[in-house]
Amino acid sequence: MQHVIGVFDSGVGGLTVMNEILARIPDVRIIYFGDTARVPYGNRSKEELIRFGEEIITFLVSQGAEAIVVACNTSSATALPTLREHFDIPILGMIEPGARLAVEETAHGKIGLIATETTVRSRAYSLAVSKALAKGVLPQNQGLKRAWKKGEQPIFLAQAQACSLFVPLVEAGLFNSAEARGIARTYLASIKEAGVDTLILGCTHYPFLSPVIREILGEGVKLVDPALAVVEELKRVLKKLDERDEREHLDAEKRLDEGEQPIEGQRIWRVRYFVSGDPELFRRVGNTLLKEPIGEVRPAPWVD
Repeated sequence: MQHVIGVFDSGVGGLTVMNEILARIPDVRIIYFGDTARVPYGNRSKEELIRFGEEIITFLVSQGAEAIVVACNTSSATALPTLREHFDIPILGMIEPGARLAVEETAHGKIGLIATETTVRSRAYSLAVSKALAKGVLPQNQGLKRAWKKGEQPIFLAQAQACSLFVPLVEAGLFNSAEARGIARTYLASIKEAGVDTLILGCTHYPFLSPVIREILGEGVKLVDPALAVVEELKRVLKKLDERDEREHLDAEKRLDEGEQPIEGQRIWRVRYFVSGDPELFRRVGNTLLKEPIGEVRPAPWVD
């Protein structure tokens, strides 16, 4: 059955997550919401982020979303537990999947993080790395795995750096500019000094800066995009939705076989875009980031 997933972010950053979902889960449709009128989220309070999340998820559910991906690390680090309490559908965040992937990918146990100020201050990723290890998640590197089990080599978040200017750069389409390189060199100095071998891109905007980050840190540092791990978690959620809906799906197929036609447009669209700010600006910037062109972008009717 073709399920509908809601994905939201403060702006265009969540397109990195949407891309991975579309590439790895072909039989899914996405309603994407960019909260561009209130970007960036990095300096917002927990109360604001909860309120924004509640508004957006309510809207996405009204549009048919059966599960939600909070494609924003800041919201995932602060608002996610409350949002899960308020809605009776699966809601996935970025933090725990990203931490698990970083533990699996680290070669020497020194993990780094770049994120918004709120995400760094929350210490959510540090706690999630510890939680992943406690649950038995281990590195793929066999030498490190053996050393960690013997207590000879720790695995931990060695350095976290807030990068508050990265989001505005991406939102302005300046992710590959000389300005971006200068700012990135400043931010990444502490990461280089800490000697991390694996770096979590702890904001969905940051993968668009991957070429610049690799240029500065070198190929020896593994860049971890939590979106890859979120897709695997989403696959498990969709499998459960399939099991739940199996009977309804069979009934619907029977009706179609008997001549009932699908609702107009039901099986046609793949992605629908909504924003709280300027639709044309989102479309223009988004088209510089994506391979597939963005068509219509609709304004959200409920944002004041």
